[in-house]
Amino acid sequence: MKSEILPTIAITTGDPAGIGPEVVLKALTDQALVNTARWVVVGDAAILKMVGKQIGLQPPDSIFQDREEIAVQWLGNTTAQVCLLDSHQLDSAQFTVGKLSAVCGRAALEYVRTATQLCLDGQADAMVTAPLNKEAVTLTGQSFTGHTEFIADLSGATESRMLLVNDYLRVIHVSTHCPLRNACELEVPRILRTIQLGNEALRSLGFAQPRIAVCGLNPHAGENGLFGNEDQELIVPAIRSAQELGMICEGPFPADTIFMKAVRGAFDLVVAMYHDQGHVPMKLLDFEHTINVSLGLPIIRTSVDHGTAFDIAGKNQADPSSLKAAMKLALTMSLNQRQGCTSV
Repeated sequence: MKSEILPTIAITTGDPAGIGPEVVLKALTDQALVNTARWVVVGDAAILKMVGKQIGLQPPDSIFQDREEIAVQWLGNTTAQVCLLDSHQLDSAQFTVGKLSAVCGRAALEYVRTATQLCLDGQADAMVTAPLNKEAVTLTGQSFTGHTEFIADLSGATESRMLLVNDYLRVIHVSTHCPLRNACELEVPRILRTIQLGNEALRSLGFAQPRIAVCGLNPHAGENGLFGNEDQELIVPAIRSAQELGMICEGPFPADTIFMKAVRGAFDLVVAMYHDQGHVPMKLLDFEHTINVSLGLPIIRTSVDHGTAFDIAGKNQADPSSLKAAMKLALTMSLNQRQGCTSV
């Protein structure tokens, strides 16, 4: 892809019954943001037209029917613009806004599949995902734990991690969408690889030497074995290995204090052992602007870190701030990758 051409970024519209289509249309009214890249919205034209009518916004005028048509007629342009890749998955008569349904779960998954393929084929530099609903997807019979794992499977990646980013802090997780009982079954290689992926990600975001703090698993990081041995027997060896590889890495720290220290400037990244340990402080700090970044994939993927919000879907109440932040980060990562920064 020629360097003078603006990055092309795909945006999936998420579950049609949720707030995804609404926040996508609202985000695209930010002309300053739109002018920074070329945006391919992946969703159903019929749904976006319906939602646009409800909230007084127009869907993209340029509509294409397949990836080949986009490649021939649109991707050669060098100016910022927006187009819609119509997936033809369903129409407004097939579902009810704000209600869980298998048809919407299936459609949302297909949007992700298409956007991923755009990236894998080099037709897009990155992808940004609006929220889908895990329960709706599983109603289709598809085994599904999350966007990150699904994209990893599509792209042939053998490992993946979730990084949360906001203006205050960055957090990477050793495990995410699994039972807490399973998350406690730590392994030194996985912890070490998580630290490595976090270090690489922050370098791609402009941190020359990221300062990394690692959470303990148990209360008080185990209190020297009083509350469990996992911290000393599994987390400490991983930290030492990271240090031997040249990373600035410390811990394990009690999770009830380390996030405060990191926010106050002591560290650039916190490694959380499991989903809620990392998500709770990040969403408390800045729910509206926290971004989800998938690491360990051959493509760049960012996402909102909120759900489908069925309770406000169709009411013109959804805030596009998180999606706009995810779009900006996808652009930054795309530009950094072009300039030869470490890939995530």
